[in-house]
Amino acid sequence: MLNTPSRLAQRLPAIAMLAAVMAISGCQKETEPTTPNQPTDTQRSDTETTANQANTTSVDTNVDANADAPTDMQVNSSPITILALGDSLTEGLGVDKNDNYPAQLEDRLQAMGYKNTEVINSGLSGETSTGLVNRLDWVLQTKPDVTILTIGANDAIRGIDVATIEANIRTAVKRLQDNGSVVILGGMSIYDNLGSDYVAAFSDIYPRVAKDMNVTLIPFFLEGVGGEAELNQADAIHPTKEGYTIIVNDNILPILEPTLQEVTAAETSQADTTKNTTNETT
Repeated sequence: MLNTPSRLAQRLPAIAMLAAVMAISGCQKETEPTTPNQPTDTQRSDTETTANQANTTSVDTNVDANADAPTDMQVNSSPITILALGDSLTEGLGVDKNDNYPAQLEDRLQAMGYKNTEVINSGLSGETSTGLVNRLDWVLQTKPDVTILTIGANDAIRGIDVATIEANIRTAVKRLQDNGSVVILGGMSIYDNLGSDYVAAFSDIYPRVAKDMNVTLIPFFLEGVGGEAELNQADAIHPTKEGYTIIVNDNILPILEPTLQEVTAAETSQADTTKNTTNETT
């Protein structure tokens, strides 16, 4: 399925490739006679002034501390919905539901401080680009802030016309963007057994769509995993738990984290604007 160096092609028989289906002060009292243990009015006033100064200093210190707190810690508390959209590589065919990439990504993000982040697994084994477009209305009900779109491998295995695949991917990206989701496109490649012209044309879809539609691109979703026998299941197509860990840490997070920072910053700015507007009208 994937276009990797010749060493990889030798490891993965063509027949296996063709057979596999691919989230956060009171009133003062009147003057009374003083005693040695009772402060005079002047002493009381001085004491209150000192106390007020101390309280003011304490408040100022707290304000300064909050102002100096790391911005990312404030941003990370924002609720974020990430939609993992694709085929069996997204669904996690053959691995436990806690080991697929969406599950591992959610765990990793929460460990990094994105406590209110949810990653929704909307991968479907055997999915083609046409099938994905047909179910967009359903998946868009999740109202994702970010969508990681990885699709096309099953189309290539079926030898579907490259122009059709690209048109479907563009339709999916536009629908997602129109719905307010920031799209990250996972690039894919296939093996040379379908012919060099088709292989090259298929691989070229992803950078071209990313450039034309202002989409962030993961150059090759399976980089470092595709073709490595110990990181793939017996079908030599689908990653193991360890393979997905590499995909999350090395391929997705370096691309996703800057996007999350932009999304959370935008949400914080919008919330501040809404708050200020409300205050001005009340």
